[in-house]
Amino acid sequence: MARRFGTRSTFAVEIGEALSPALRVVDLWAADTLLTTDDNVAFVPAFRRLLRDTAEQVRRRAIPPCPFPGRPAEEVFRLLAADQTEFRERYWFLRWGETVDNLSSYAYLDDALVLVFAFWRSDPAGREDRGRVFSATICPDEFTATLDAAVDLLEAKTAGRR
Repeated sequence: MARRFGTRSTFAVEIGEALSPALRVVDLWAADTLLTTDDNVAFVPAFRRLLRDTAEQVRRRAIPPCPFPGRPAEEVFRLLAADQTEFRERYWFLRWGETVDNLSSYAYLDDALVLVFAFWRSDPAGREDRGRVFSATICPDEFTATLDAAVDLLEAKTAGRR
């Protein structure tokens, strides 16, 4: 049975069964949308490090402010996606390997943490969300608490604790 941390409507990590000591089923959600549509098997050692690093980045508020203040999240996404310079790379987010390699995602602080994302391939399950922009707004402390709890469980399971 999977353990969920966070809320699917904003951001959630669901830790499922262990397939081996180093591989685990992990589903990620934001804006009531499953992000791990192509591959939900994470290599635990690398995945824990990525989550921990992202939590620390958000905890330090090392996320830039909205690059285009006053514009809707969908427009911010499209403007960043169209930018071909290093500017947009400052906003890249959820760069967590194969589990989310079907996702273009950015984040910025606008009082809260704003996640904006779109799928760049069609969902293998047949859902046609390719190109549709989604957004979720979450308190930075809630986001880091979600990641911290998921990392704690992954570390406990790896160490053989329940």
